[in-house]
Amino acid sequence: MIVDCGVYAEGERLDLPKEPETVAQTIDQDSQTFGWVGLHDPSDAEMRRVQALFGLHELAVEDALRAHERPKVERYGDALVVVLRTLWYVDEGDQVETGQVSVFVGPQYVVTVRHGDGAQLSTTRQALEDRASMLGHGPGAVLWAVCDSVVDGYEEVAEQVEVDVDEVESSVFSPERTSDAERIYKLKREVLEMRRAIVPLREPMEAFSHGAPGINKHAAAFFRDVADHVTRVSEQTDALDTLLTSALNAHLARVSVQQNDDMRKISAWVMIAAVPTMLAGIYGMNFDHMPELRWHFGYYAVLLLMGSVCGTMYGLFRKVGWL
Repeated sequence: MIVDCGVYAEGERLDLPKEPETVAQTIDQDSQTFGWVGLHDPSDAEMRRVQALFGLHELAVEDALRAHERPKVERYGDALVVVLRTLWYVDEGDQVETGQVSVFVGPQYVVTVRHGDGAQLSTTRQALEDRASMLGHGPGAVLWAVCDSVVDGYEEVAEQVEVDVDEVESSVFSPERTSDAERIYKLKREVLEMRRAIVPLREPMEAFSHGAPGINKHAAAFFRDVADHVTRVSEQTDALDTLLTSALNAHLARVSVQQNDDMRKISAWVMIAAVPTMLAGIYGMNFDHMPELRWHFGYYAVLLLMGSVCGTMYGLFRKVGWL
């Protein structure tokens, strides 16, 4: 649906009907204004309606409707199209959910197309409208505000994932036996999803911070902060991936050690059980002439021998740490 439409002049919103047609007509008549049209999960008809009003490129519109594009920046004539992946975290399942924001930036208009629940642009619009000095920089200021909001979402997700990574590390090195491999793999998959959204933005944000075409030179300075945040969260994501890899290796090593301990215990008990089995097997043979076979105290002597040997072996195995 079409969420909001506004026309701005010198950083102030004009009191006009919230219709795309009104925005397009006003900016055509007054070159000192620009319009911002926001859409959320638009239908094909709504997207085509906005496309016709602002002359959006066909390929960019198709990408905005599909909502499965990788982050990128493309230029179509005098219009700039920026595709961002939005992230939010569902703690119950250790899942990073993704959405998409496509930003069409022209000389006098901005069209934002959002899919998914991430990056509430209504909040971004309200915050930007409260900063008339920033909004006065034109469409580039809107692009900055959207990018800043999306990157702030990355940092929130990274912090939440970091909490889960710390929990995994504590579990891996706890004295209790745990099965963490499945959760580690799941977290590594989610971190990979984060990297797919974050890493491609490093170069475009750096370019915007140095004044890319279509970005007001005064607005470009604000992109330096966004570029720094992208770099920081990208490095944090790399660190999380490294920690998860280390935790997985430590978990597998610990499982191997536990299996060796189990095998030593099993082997020790088998060896202890083999002594009475051997003695019982010897004295259970059907020979007429066997030493001590008919001795009055032979039964008790064999039991004492079994107990002594088993006790001695048990003590030795305990001493060497097998039991």
